[in-house]
Amino acid sequence: MSSNRAKVYIDGHVGTTGLRIRDWLRGRGDLEVLDLPEATRKDPSARRARVDEADVAVLCLPDDAAREAAEWAAASGTRVVDASTAHRVAEDWAYGLPELDPGRRALIGSAARVSNPGCYPSGFVLLLRPLVDAGVLASDSPLAVHALSGYSGGGRALIERWESPDSGLGDLPFEAPYALERTHKHIPEMTRYAGLVREPQFLPAVGPFRCGMRVQVPIPAGLSAGDGMRVHEVLADRYADEPFVRVAPQTGAALDEWALDPRACNDTNRIDLHVYSHPSGHVLLVAILDNLGKGASGAAIQNLNLMLGLDEGVGLPG
Repeated sequence: MSSNRAKVYIDGHVGTTGLRIRDWLRGRGDLEVLDLPEATRKDPSARRARVDEADVAVLCLPDDAAREAAEWAAASGTRVVDASTAHRVAEDWAYGLPELDPGRRALIGSAARVSNPGCYPSGFVLLLRPLVDAGVLASDSPLAVHALSGYSGGGRALIERWESPDSGLGDLPFEAPYALERTHKHIPEMTRYAGLVREPQFLPAVGPFRCGMRVQVPIPAGLSAGDGMRVHEVLADRYADEPFVRVAPQTGAALDEWALDPRACNDTNRIDLHVYSHPSGHVLLVAILDNLGKGASGAAIQNLNLMLGLDEGVGLPG
């Protein structure tokens, strides 16, 4: 579908993801962003009317509310990009990671319902899937992933907690692990789209900064069918023509304190991938992205552009 004035409704536009989408869509002459007054933005009948009116509805909602809005859209024929976790492994939804595989963009472009990828899974999947596809890493490999996110990834409640002067978290001199006692909601998505048959051990943490993300996956010596150079070659070849994925060159130089700053891609839709080789044969994979950029809002706009038949990079920085 291509239109000079496609109608887009962001359901949940006052949340962190919705606000960033709205900001990056501002000034787009090819789109009409539908609004609701503050007094009715939570009213179900008003929201449903906007969903019905839109060409594409972008859902920035809790999972249950997203499921309800998706049903409204299905009834009216409105196409959907869902930024919640509700439909990410649903069989009848297109997974909206354009760089996942060669046919992914065409699938997204023709889909009525697209599930936006999660922030942590975006980094993990883009690091691992090419290695599994190339046979460099077995699909049943026992993997662990350590990921560090800015506190905006937890939405308004976590932002208020970390920015409250009473919490003292703004001065926290270390990262704070969380969700170690439960199966994280991103695990099914990470496992399926990385091409794995064994779920990874996921160790997420929050740091004392608002936006940014670093995803680290160690590959122990002997686990992969290639050394660090081979791993880097696979990733570099796979993403050579991708506008938003940058594979950093291997330098062999020692890292300084700023080399893996999780904020390095902030305010962009870019993701940087790094491969670090160790003399003993270990390999460390690292992805850096903005959890509200390529990890959420930027990805949603990329998918929206594809669904509307536009250049996927329109309106996206970086």
